[in-house]
Amino acid sequence: MRFCSDCGSPVRFGPVDGDPLPRYVCTQCQTIHYQNPKVVCGCLATWEDRILFCKRAIEPRYGYWTLPAGFMENGETTAEGAQRETQEEANATVTIEGLYCVFNIPQISQIYMMFRGALVDGLHSPGAESLETVLWRDTEIPWEQLAFPAVKRTLKFYLADRQQQEFPVHVQDL
Repeated sequence: MRFCSDCGSPVRFGPVDGDPLPRYVCTQCQTIHYQNPKVVCGCLATWEDRILFCKRAIEPRYGYWTLPAGFMENGETTAEGAQRETQEEANATVTIEGLYCVFNIPQISQIYMMFRGALVDGLHSPGAESLETVLWRDTEIPWEQLAFPAVKRTLKFYLADRQQQEFPVHVQDL
C-alpha cells in the first residue's frame, strides 16, 4: 500500500500506539489501514448420490477440479456467498443445509468456509470461471486433479460422514 484510500496521501508502515502489529497509517489524516484475512465461501453441492464439481477456467490452478467457491462479497452472509458462488461457477441453484468445514490458512491469510448444499433441480453448466461442470459419484473423483487442499479435505470428511449420516462442523488449520 502506498497511498491512503481516504485522502490520497502517502502512507507509512510501522508501529501504531497500542497495537502490537505494524500497520499502514496515513501520514496526513492518520487513518489506520488494517489488512485482514479473506473469507472464501464454498459449497459441497449434491444431487442424489453425486457431488457437483467445477473445472477451473481461471488461475490459480487452471484446469483443475474444485467445489464451487470464491471470495465473500461485502453485504452478504457466508451462506449467501456459497449460494452465489455455486450459481456463478456452475449455474446451479442450491439449498444450503449447513456449515460443514472451516479451514484456517494463515500462510495465505484466508479462511475457507464450506457449506453442504443440495441442488434444487440437478441442473448445472459452466459459468464464466469454469471450463466444465460434472456430477460425480465418490468413485469417480479425480483426487490427483483437485485444485486445493481445502477441497480435498472437505471431500474426505464428507465421504466418511456420509456413511454415518452425521455431518458435524469440522474446523482445522491447513
